[in-house]
Amino acid sequence: MDINEMRAEVERRQMTCSRIKKMIVSRLDLTMDPEWITDDQSLFGRGLELDSLDFLELAVGVEVEFGVALYESQISVFGSVSTLANAVEPGLRRSRWQPDLQPQT
Repeated sequence: MDINEMRAEVERRQMTCSRIKKMIVSRLDLTMDPEWITDDQSLFGRGLELDSLDFLELAVGVEVEFGVALYESQISVFGSVSTLANAVEPGLRRSRWQPDLQPQT
């Protein structure tokens, strides 16, 4: 992998994380700027303090926004934006998802 490929991969990852943050704020009607959510911040517990209903809404949101189905048995991927990005990125690569071509909500 050369430097340009590495840069492109980093940019894709940043765009995926940014899109996840926007989806979280939008789907859960949070009154905060998506950029205030850090990639490694816990989404449950002491982090954003989300609950089980929020988990269900996020699971639906991930499927709608990214075309990736995640199930209750995979709740650990909802630990942070970073772990969620790790879970959705393989599906995005298989579908050749282009972040800059996706509609923003």
